[in-house]
Amino acid sequence: MYINVILPVPLADTFTYFVPPEMEAQLLNRQSQIVNGSLVRVEFGKNKHYTGIVYTASSDKPDISGTIKPVVEVISSEPVIRPQQLRFWEWIAQYYVCKLGEVSRNVLPAVIRSKEQTPQKPRRRKKEDAPEIQALHVLNDLQEEAYKQIVESWEQKDVCLLHGVTSSGKTEIYTHLMQKTLDENRQVLFLLPEIALTSQITNRLKQFFGDKLGVFHSKISDGERIRIWNNLLRDEGYQIILGVRSSVFLPFRDLGLVIVDEEHEPSYKQQAPAPRYHARNAAIVLATTHGGKVVLGSATPSIESFHNAQTGKYAFVSLQKRFEGTELPAIIPVDVKELRRKKQMKTIFSPLLLEKMQAAIDQNEQILLFQNRRGFALNFICPICDWTPKCRFCDISLTYHKKENHLSCHYCGRSYQLPKECPECGCGALKPIGYGTEKVEEEIHKLFPALPIARLDTDTAKTKKSTEEIIQRFESGETRLLIGTQMISKGLDFEKVSLVGILNADALMNFPDFRAYERAYQLMSQVAGRAGRRKTQGEVILQTSHPEHPLIQLVLQQNYRGMYDMQMEERELFKYPPAFRLIEITLKHKNEAILQQVSNEFASLLRVRLGSRVIGPDKPAIGKIQLFYLKKILLKIENSASLAALRELLEQAQKQILQTPAFRYAVIQYDVDPV
Repeated sequence: MYINVILPVPLADTFTYFVPPEMEAQLLNRQSQIVNGSLVRVEFGKNKHYTGIVYTASSDKPDISGTIKPVVEVISSEPVIRPQQLRFWEWIAQYYVCKLGEVSRNVLPAVIRSKEQTPQKPRRRKKEDAPEIQALHVLNDLQEEAYKQIVESWEQKDVCLLHGVTSSGKTEIYTHLMQKTLDENRQVLFLLPEIALTSQITNRLKQFFGDKLGVFHSKISDGERIRIWNNLLRDEGYQIILGVRSSVFLPFRDLGLVIVDEEHEPSYKQQAPAPRYHARNAAIVLATTHGGKVVLGSATPSIESFHNAQTGKYAFVSLQKRFEGTELPAIIPVDVKELRRKKQMKTIFSPLLLEKMQAAIDQNEQILLFQNRRGFALNFICPICDWTPKCRFCDISLTYHKKENHLSCHYCGRSYQLPKECPECGCGALKPIGYGTEKVEEEIHKLFPALPIARLDTDTAKTKKSTEEIIQRFESGETRLLIGTQMISKGLDFEKVSLVGILNADALMNFPDFRAYERAYQLMSQVAGRAGRRKTQGEVILQTSHPEHPLIQLVLQQNYRGMYDMQMEERELFKYPPAFRLIEITLKHKNEAILQQVSNEFASLLRVRLGSRVIGPDKPAIGKIQLFYLKKILLKIENSASLAALRELLEQAQKQILQTPAFRYAVIQYDVDPV
């Protein structure tokens, strides 16, 4: 028997091995055989053993040159993945221009893909405090109408975009759609963009679905990860999986419904390593392989999804009233530039924000403060020669973290001591510039020393437990004021928040990215939506130096459609998504001169076939990361173009360029539909 095996390496999709006759006989004696999805150990290279997945098996000898090696061991003749998963992997590898091995390496539980250990069946947990199952909440008239429209839309289209304002009760609609799917004996995948959201939603769903619900994300242990995997593979109970983007790779039996909540969130996109997939788009394909349906939900949909709804590719359902009839929060702009000119801005908080904060404190209400940069100072600068400290391994300025008293690189994670003097000119008074959440926390402590406060960013929320504790303390009212980055904008539901402060709206818009205005609008609208989520209207103080800016005006009006129309006009003009498809090619090398050569030649090869669709190579904003210099090439491709043909072109060009001896250590990576 000859088998093609998927190995966790980025060199080819599969590798061919043969099954020794004695091994085949042993399998027959055990009434077993190798099939697609079986797990085997093979030798790869010199004395390296890898665990791989059988892709195909045949008794016909393949017509290939070279020595075919024998299988070392059959770890599991029973498949560890389902046939639908293999088809899904094929799509992922094709669409995102990577190898099947890269897919398997990054989606299988570590215990399964371990090179040295065979996977052991995890011990069954003792059956657990089972919660009493409650009946689903009754939908109000608007929710009931939205629910019916979604179900009816599925008769014509497989995907429905639910555009529901913050606190409109989208989750209640989801629960009814989930129950409908369970009644049909089918499974549900409920995707969330952030681990921080899983605890709140888990608690809400457990009361309705009990132990039918499993939770899957990167912070669970390997044992728990493989337990969930095997539970689904063996049909041992889970009918609903609540999880983050990697959940799309679980072995579902019959997926009837996929819900992508906060579908606009960029954290659904895998940045590194390959496959650089987008979980929202992948989930739609996954549902299709099962004949299932999809709901995309958001108060601020991505422009791509809204465009698909407007052009009829997706069904569209709108829910534009809050659940209990509460008005959307009042957003009040504050011109900080004018306040500084009049010398009335004595801290990072405007007088109006301080006044509103004091009023909320006096009324025993809660406050959210949003600053989308962590750390204390964004950098230091020499007031004499303008020198700033940068990472030695990455071409990026360092951020000062006061608690640890060090400078940190937010790309490679390395830390540095703060210089006592400027190494360029000897000046002994480096000046901090900008501020992050740590600085905001210190200022609040000075202004309100008795107020219980907390900070939610990637520095304080390093584990799932620490994240849950911060959220639970705020949810219970133990914490009165919460400072946070974009983590606090993602669907969290706090009953007593009456005031939200957006401290620096301008910083959200000033990015060299065609999506900067879309993202800024989404972040400001989402974080504003945390205010007044029950029976009283909330308030949002939006600090900006440009209150008349068109985007700020759209945020104040809470005019999503206006933002969409403005952005679509620009994107059609400059050939950006959704009008065109983007593929970003990153080239890396430790030698900057060689990188310049290889990127120029690679771009030239592509221009032969693609012409003006090839932009670059250009040096990105961060030109060096972890000692590798970077160049970017951007492809702007018509939506009607064949991705299969384009992939073939890219692979041929890469093969040709890497045959040059001087270029052999260059790294070429592809990001299809970058965000």
